[in-house]
Amino acid sequence: MGNLADESGTDVEIYRRAFNPDTIHVVSRSDAPEDLLALLDRAGLERKTETTAGPVYVWHETPEGLSEKTQKQLVTRSMLPLLIADYKVNIDPDVYDVTAWAEAMTEHRAQQAKATQTQAPAALPPGPPGSPPRSR
Repeated sequence: MGNLADESGTDVEIYRRAFNPDTIHVVSRSDAPEDLLALLDRAGLERKTETTAGPVYVWHETPEGLSEKTQKQLVTRSMLPLLIADYKVNIDPDVYDVTAWAEAMTEHRAQQAKATQTQAPAALPPGPPGSPPRSR
């Protein structure tokens, strides 16, 4: 069992496996930090593990029973938090949903704008110094 993320030099690879077309496979690099795995968990992906005599393989999959469209939306939306956290993500174009990406970006921008508006305004810098008084 190889690890496509390790082989590709990415943190996460997202693709559909030929022998399991009912789910989308999301593999993270073998030394992935728990923070990365937790982001995938929070996105609604199911964590899977396989223990071998060598390494323990960890990956995520879309939950079974989802429509193909819903699977694509789920994995596409899961990319944004990963990219914000500065992880390298590669998604197969066949499982990418451009509309889901646009919606995720719109929601993210709206949250950023709302957060910016609710923050206390920064203190204004002092104005330019006044002119020195003139002597007569």
